[in-house]
Amino acid sequence: MSISLYGESGFYSVSGRAGRRGDFITSPEVGPLFGAVMARSLDAWWRELGEPGEFIVVDAGAGPGTLGRSIIAAAPQCSNALKYVAVEVSAAQRELHPSDVESRSSMPSDQIIGVVLANELLDNLPFRLFVFDGSWQEAYVAIGDGGSFVEILRTPASLPAGLPQLAPHGARVPVQTQAAQWVVDTLRLINRGRLVVFDYCTPTTSELANRPWREWLRTFRQHERGGHYLQSPGEQDITSQVVIEQLPVSTSVTTQADFLRDWGIDSLVGEGRKYWSRHGSAPDLAAMKMRSRISEAEALLALDGLGSFAVLQWVKQTN
Repeated sequence: MSISLYGESGFYSVSGRAGRRGDFITSPEVGPLFGAVMARSLDAWWRELGEPGEFIVVDAGAGPGTLGRSIIAAAPQCSNALKYVAVEVSAAQRELHPSDVESRSSMPSDQIIGVVLANELLDNLPFRLFVFDGSWQEAYVAIGDGGSFVEILRTPASLPAGLPQLAPHGARVPVQTQAAQWVVDTLRLINRGRLVVFDYCTPTTSELANRPWREWLRTFRQHERGGHYLQSPGEQDITSQVVIEQLPVSTSVTTQADFLRDWGIDSLVGEGRKYWSRHGSAPDLAAMKMRSRISEAEALLALDGLGSFAVLQWVKQTN
């Protein structure tokens, strides 16, 4: 998975990216409204920390930098203290980052006072894959005849905690050790502040075991579902549903819809409606942007789509 996504000829290393002209849409690519709401939350969290003179916001898995652009364009009250750090492994994606952010390939090494944001990052981290065939077997990738990737099953020396004792024949589940370790490492990075993760999540491993595996192990290409995850390496995205119980226990879990409402998306949409009503007869660019808030909110809040995403927060008030 790591090679297919971030290797020399990997999906994100060559052409894959989020956006309307890319391969899939994430919340920041819906439009600037998501970033405007995030700017409100960042202001509140900055004040909660005592308005530090340097307020670091790390955008982990920043992709082309769309979220950073929207947050900065929203002109949050913390702007004078804000140091926005966009972290993206792919050099091709980093070339698209705006000039007013710090663009880097890895997480900072020094502790920060601020916020780490991770929007649809954990689902892209490589994971172990277990298959139930009368007992749990671990799936490995090997080279088959003709050089194509094939899957082989091996009996593990020991089973990870959390796997259900029984499951439907052929059931598959991820064991997301890298995602859990990423959360642990990121919390060590934060002196005071919080980690905020947005992703499509499932509460328990057992729940995934009882779902068809192609529902949670997905591939995408040019806004459509791709093929089997071993096919066309480097030509499609590979993602997994994130299992909440496999991560360190968070301070809070909510839906994206509730999170955005808590931070004022409805009032921002209301402002957009009022602006449009005053300027709609002879709309300028600002009026068109305000009007777009209505459709953006519908997409961001939809409970059959982005609105159902989980928002996990880990808060660290003191070192």
